[in-house]
Amino acid sequence: MAGRTVSDLLVERLSAWGVDRVFGYSGDGIDAVMGALRRAGKPEFVQARHEEAAAFMAVGHAKYAGGPGVCLSTQGPGAVHLLNGLYDAKLDGKPVVAIVGQQASTVLGSAYQQEIDLVRLFGDVCAQFVQAAHAPEQLPMLIDRAFRTALATRSPTCVILPHDVQTAPAPDPQTHRHGVMMTSPGLRPARVVPHEDDLRAAAEVLSAGERVAIMVGQGAYGAADEIVELAGRLGAGITTSLLGKPVLDEALPYHTGVMGHLGTTASAELMRGCDTLLLIGTNDPWTEFYPAPGQARAVQIDIDGRQLGVRYPVEVPLVGDAGETVRALLGMVPARDDRAWRDRVEGWVRRWNEIAQARADAPAEPMNPQYVVRTLTGRVPDDARIAVDVGSVVYWYARHLRLPRGVPAHLSSTLASMGCGLPYGIAAKLSAPERPVLVLTGDGAMQMTGLAELVTVAARWRDWADPRFVICVLNNRDLAEVSWEQREMEGEPRFTTSQQLPDVPYAGYAELLGLQGLRVSSPGEMAAAWETALAADRPVVIDATVDPAVPLLPPGQPFEKVKGMYAGLAAEEGDQARRAEAHLRRERADEGYDD
Repeated sequence: MAGRTVSDLLVERLSAWGVDRVFGYSGDGIDAVMGALRRAGKPEFVQARHEEAAAFMAVGHAKYAGGPGVCLSTQGPGAVHLLNGLYDAKLDGKPVVAIVGQQASTVLGSAYQQEIDLVRLFGDVCAQFVQAAHAPEQLPMLIDRAFRTALATRSPTCVILPHDVQTAPAPDPQTHRHGVMMTSPGLRPARVVPHEDDLRAAAEVLSAGERVAIMVGQGAYGAADEIVELAGRLGAGITTSLLGKPVLDEALPYHTGVMGHLGTTASAELMRGCDTLLLIGTNDPWTEFYPAPGQARAVQIDIDGRQLGVRYPVEVPLVGDAGETVRALLGMVPARDDRAWRDRVEGWVRRWNEIAQARADAPAEPMNPQYVVRTLTGRVPDDARIAVDVGSVVYWYARHLRLPRGVPAHLSSTLASMGCGLPYGIAAKLSAPERPVLVLTGDGAMQMTGLAELVTVAARWRDWADPRFVICVLNNRDLAEVSWEQREMEGEPRFTTSQQLPDVPYAGYAELLGLQGLRVSSPGEMAAAWETALAADRPVVIDATVDPAVPLLPPGQPFEKVKGMYAGLAAEEGDQARRAEAHLRRERADEGYDD
């Protein structure tokens, strides 16, 4: 192709925004962009096995690397495939820019092959910014606005490029005439701190509380030291949302763990017992696990004012950066000497640790999934990155894996989409190839996208400075989370036809790809499997055969909330149902209930 084109300009603009890699899958709708990427040599193009996985990788890049993720697809089916990953970015508040090809402008409206109204298609998921380029002169402005908007609103955006625009000559960058917008790349984040009067009002509420609880979300990243100091002054207990789990050191004796349906009994006690609640960077949806309305006075800190007061009645809402705002509060909150509340919280934490250990050690057939994940605690390298897929594995991650301080762990939390684990892990590895990565997934998610993206791992691992990439598959041949949801929420028995999964030799498949596979079916083998995998000279798949009868029990709930589980199990036949009922009664007894 003679001369510099709009596609060349696009690639240059991506580099100007600091983009290191673009995740995608090729197609005729973006051939010109692919040519420009080839000519430039950067950003790196990362070929996924499916556009959905490419979009998940872009989200993973935003979560682990911190900058905007970029995904690229052709028109029609490729564009449709991006949607799930982009909704993950939208719901978890991460900046992602989607660049999508389109048929030539001259055929649009003719019901041409692969013609879809892409502006309308992306209008919801990329509501903050979605635009199609109609002329070459638009391209720099559209790219700059897409990146600036993604960063400013922490959301996905989309630029659509018809093929004739991609191949058009690049416009003169010095054009100066009516109707042509000149823009520039770059955005520096601002320092956001609430007004002093609002800070004082918040400090008064917190200081007046006798039983303070602090709930931490992903918006509190970077503020750990300040939060720990504030908790010390207030004698507060700390809990986290699922996304906030990596923010603080979980070894703190007053850290009750994750809150909510998949959380701990200690967090349930903290929420039931507090009279004051401080929410920092969290928008956790499990509102039935919050204090009852009217029970606690509340202060909330969030950089996005749209999130304030939407989960719990808040007396003092504060718009500001978590670290800056908590640091300002420290100068206004006096230290207290009364440790009665903190002592109660630490007692709940000790009791939960006893419960969790007993549950993990309980015998199961052939292996307890809680034990598999709990055995990883203490073995995670200090420089590791962790990706978690969606399913029952999230419960065990939330309750049993204690993260070393500073180890990031991410998953599709708000969208809760299966299939994110391997793409997230790949993005984590590519942005820091010198750091080991662990992926925790279930067999349902592994069959959905993991087996395909394991091919991507096999194709790329030899380029990594540290080849360690460990995928642990909890293999119970069941969509276990949905099976337990059917029982709990509907009182329905497990629907075998919909829930049972094919048996797949995950370790053997890894070996076929030139990776290492370990099949584990005995608790006595699990510790050695983790140690072998974390010392291997190549990526490893651990195929851990676990029991689907272990219940996904919400913490601290009255019998009325779990009677559906018993009803569903009573309608099921066979040994698995009887084991599940026995596990359920035992775990309820651990919490002090006599069902």
